[in-house]
Amino acid sequence: MSKQLFTIGYEGLDSERLVGVLRSAGVATLADVRAVANSRKRGFSKGALGTSLREAGLGYAHLRSLGTPKSGRQAARAGDAALMRRIYCEEVLDTAAGLAALDELAALAEGAPICLLCFERDPAGCHRRVLAERLAPRGFVVSDLFG
Repeated sequence: MSKQLFTIGYEGLDSERLVGVLRSAGVATLADVRAVANSRKRGFSKGALGTSLREAGLGYAHLRSLGTPKSGRQAARAGDAALMRRIYCEEVLDTAAGLAALDELAALAEGAPICLLCFERDPAGCHRRVLAERLAPRGFVVSDLFG
């Protein structure tokens, strides 16, 4: 049986629109996979985001250990998705801690649909895509959401 996994980037969204998209898709929990869950964008720092999601009846989990290291974030901002991917895999996912964090994410997603959150609107340039690719062989069907 397949399990549903969603991804979304909050670039260009406000928190109210994010909640609406998540509800429409049937998401139960938002898995924040940013290494640094702070944002200059109103409503998207960890505390404010978690509060607004809980008030909307949605779960929130910050999985910092699955975030992109600073050098990977810099590569993504420079538009070098291949370098971001290499850095992310080498420094995060291909480590013992990264594999354990991926197992934690898979366990969280077993019970009800979750959505991975990061900033980039385009999943092709974000580590959400790498996470989704690693979870697909475990029976997850991935859908990218847009606001």
